[in-house]
Amino acid sequence: MLALSAEGILPKVDYAIFADTGWEPKAVYSHLDRLEREIAKPAGIPILRVTSGNIRNDALDPDRRFASMPLYIRNKDGKEGMTRRQCTGEYKINPIKRQVRELLGYPYPARIPRDVFVEQWVGISTDEFHRAKDADVKYMRNRHPLIDMDWSRSDCIRYLSSLGLADTPKSSCLGCPFHGNAQWRHIRDTSPAEWADVVEFDAAIRKGNARANATGNRLLGEAFLHRSRIPLSEAPIDHVTAAEWVALQQEVGAEEHAEQLEEGVADGCSPWACRGEMTATQEDFGLAT
Repeated sequence: MLALSAEGILPKVDYAIFADTGWEPKAVYSHLDRLEREIAKPAGIPILRVTSGNIRNDALDPDRRFASMPLYIRNKDGKEGMTRRQCTGEYKINPIKRQVRELLGYPYPARIPRDVFVEQWVGISTDEFHRAKDADVKYMRNRHPLIDMDWSRSDCIRYLSSLGLADTPKSSCLGCPFHGNAQWRHIRDTSPAEWADVVEFDAAIRKGNARANATGNRLLGEAFLHRSRIPLSEAPIDHVTAAEWVALQQEVGAEEHAEQLEEGVADGCSPWACRGEMTATQEDFGLAT
């Protein structure tokens, strides 16, 4: 959407907002720098980077209130479950809302007049139109330009490829429990330092978040990053799922469907439509006009 706006295919936006959890892969930060340098600045579109802190550090800090990640749990009785997911709201949505209020000139807790609002673009494609939702506040009105253009994920990939951006990485925390095996393998095989980081984090959260442990509210079971509920260093991430085989055998146009076949979850995270909920493709930016 940023490139479409910069090229004049879509109207020029006033700002692009990136919500930084502090724990993205290095490739995402490098890509963001490139977008800013090669696309946004020449078009006069500021990219605003906002944050609520470093999600990894916060999870391991007993003195910090932590918005829980959706960890996989195995209870002592053998039953399995997941912890509540609060991280998207805390580290993605809330900092974007704070920034939008600042841009409008009504920082919290100022009341925003009913006729003052931004139009926010959310990059959901036609493949995932069911994720298109209205904003939950009146000062932000969501629009979905890719759906308006009838663009699928394949259309987005072709467009990015035409700009030399075919290697656009997926934005998500390094240690997101919603990663599929392919994403875990990619981290392990391409970035040993980042793999060591997530393995260390996986071991550190085995009994829950640090603050809960410090206050005597430890989990009744054990927490894991991988859906197998096995330590990440031992988890069966080399298992190639049926979804991956489909993606290897078919054209790019089938890959978005293949991604969603892997236990119903596609890799990646975004402010208004976390893919782990099974409920878009390029919506890691909030673009405001």
